[in-house]
Amino acid sequence: MLMKVSIITVVRNGASTISRSIESVLSQDYPSVEYIVVDGASTDCTLSIINSYGSRINVVISEPDDGIYDAMNKGIMRATGEIIGILNADDSYSSCHVLSEVAALFQIRDIDALYADLEYFSAERPNHVYRLYRSKYFSPNRLQFGLMPAHPTLFLRRSVYENYGLFSSAYKIAGDFEFVARIFKNDVLKYYYLPKILVRMQLGGVSTSGFSSAVILNKEILKACYSNNIPSNYLKLLLRYSLKLMELIKK
Repeated sequence: MLMKVSIITVVRNGASTISRSIESVLSQDYPSVEYIVVDGASTDCTLSIINSYGSRINVVISEPDDGIYDAMNKGIMRATGEIIGILNADDSYSSCHVLSEVAALFQIRDIDALYADLEYFSAERPNHVYRLYRSKYFSPNRLQFGLMPAHPTLFLRRSVYENYGLFSSAYKIAGDFEFVARIFKNDVLKYYYLPKILVRMQLGGVSTSGFSSAVILNKEILKACYSNNIPSNYLKLLLRYSLKLMELIKK
């Protein structure tokens, strides 16, 4: 029996990129996909673009929210698939086979979580890879350094959300890290790292927007570590930037 995969995209005023994300999901060759788009009451033409796809998008929610993680929670609560993935409105899957491969691995390996690699590109040079996010560096004992898998490549059984809860809307940028810390800190989940690029991410999102965002991000990561009883400090968090430098691709 096929495992249903639910994919959630959250967006607000993303008219310039939302079609790419939607097409990326709708072009998947896996036959059992539920697609949920959560729009945060956009004031541009984002909702019109979403609605132009009609019933090909299974669920459309458009209303004000309390931030990106509140919007993600709305999508998760509506999801009916056994596997749940979150694809940002600036992102796209690397091929039409991604969800087929993910579903097959969940069945073959009987896992709770799967994550993979991600590549960054810019709107000006979409065919050029600026950086590779290699999730292979993640392990539960490295949460103290602020390391986590590339979140758009993280697929979880719905039971993980049922057992551990949803995202905390108390975070502006690092709610995904706090959630990852919460579910992985005790190292009881069965997980698998797929050494393959599954997602392409456009630079300029909420977590890649410069120095001020980096300051907020590290502050929130440290808060997330403390709230999950993970020993950390700013020096440990700074060490992970050496890995990021290694991931840069020469122009």
